[in-house]
Amino acid sequence: MSVLAWTAVGSLAAWLWLLLGQGFFWRTDVRLPPLREPERWPRVCVVVPARDEAAVLPRSLPSLLAQEYPGHAEVFLVDDGSTDGTGELARELARRQGGLPLTVASPGEPQAGWTGKLWAVRHGIRLARTRAPEYLLLTDADIAHAPDSLRRLVAAAQNGGFDLVSQMARLRVASGWERLVVPAFVYFFAQLYPFRRIGRDGARTAAAAGGCVLLRAGTAERARVPEAIRHAVIDDVALARAVKRGGGRIWLGLADGVDSVRPYPRLHDLWRMVSRSAYAQLRHNLALLVGTVAGLALVYLVPPAAVAAGAAAADGPAVAAGAAAWLVMAGTYAPMLRYYRQPLWLAPLLPFTALLYLLMTVDSAVQHYRGRGAAWKGRTYSRLDTVPEEG
Repeated sequence: MSVLAWTAVGSLAAWLWLLLGQGFFWRTDVRLPPLREPERWPRVCVVVPARDEAAVLPRSLPSLLAQEYPGHAEVFLVDDGSTDGTGELARELARRQGGLPLTVASPGEPQAGWTGKLWAVRHGIRLARTRAPEYLLLTDADIAHAPDSLRRLVAAAQNGGFDLVSQMARLRVASGWERLVVPAFVYFFAQLYPFRRIGRDGARTAAAAGGCVLLRAGTAERARVPEAIRHAVIDDVALARAVKRGGGRIWLGLADGVDSVRPYPRLHDLWRMVSRSAYAQLRHNLALLVGTVAGLALVYLVPPAAVAAGAAAADGPAVAAGAAAWLVMAGTYAPMLRYYRQPLWLAPLLPFTALLYLLMTVDSAVQHYRGRGAAWKGRTYSRLDTVPEEG
């Protein structure tokens, strides 16, 4: 066989392993269990870090204030140096709607070594601890919750004995670029951190989705959260690792009724979302970057290239192996497209989306070495250390 055919066979072998040996990452049935009332409803404090979120707050904050929770719950919104009136708008929304009690506070500029979000979370947790909550719900300012969201999260934690329960919010999919890029973002995340492994006792895989994290307050204190992860750009994964290192049990799944309302209408918006933290995910390691680019090329780009080049050269084995790998790839992507209610004809386009992610990752490294990495809302964190992998 030709070199092209052998390369396509290698890609097919990689896809067969991903299909069967990577925790069935492609399945989308890891969801919160049906609601089963616990024996008691513990006190919960909701902490919302917010920086210049006036555009999305009217769609997200009212959903938190309207939570139908049988126990005591209240909301702490921490205005992280906003310049668009985020804090004032939050107070006005609470006055208009009522519902759960709302406290709006501001911690001032973050100290050296802290990311802005975690500095705000620290302040919110400190305020919350004066109420002696049993659980903390850490949720982003662009996340809208169904009325029973908090109830279901707490029930899952109580009944399942979990210290951390997190849901991957359903991101907005409206524009053409969002349809092409957003489902793949969650698909790639699940491929890196298979949800089934995360919830398995004794498994080392740990991750959370920062938009919706219910955390036992005592566990947070023992794990020194957020102080222990104050420098982490990818704070949700760092949080899950800190909890798991301390012996805590964690669960992560796809959301029903937890939705991001933040729009990413242009490719530029999605590019910034991915590239600001992609190189941090690789621990700013050039060797890992090279390996990642090579791996993405082999797994995602070789199949269509083998089909096209093999057809041009009348190389039957290359076409057959490339087509088989491409078919498995598309098949594993189809469940995520169904979850996002997108047409299945997008599945064969995954190699093009993977190429975009490859370029975003390279751009993330370039921006890091230019001193502009992890830039977000006027702050840059490219020189902060990242939390290392376990082991």
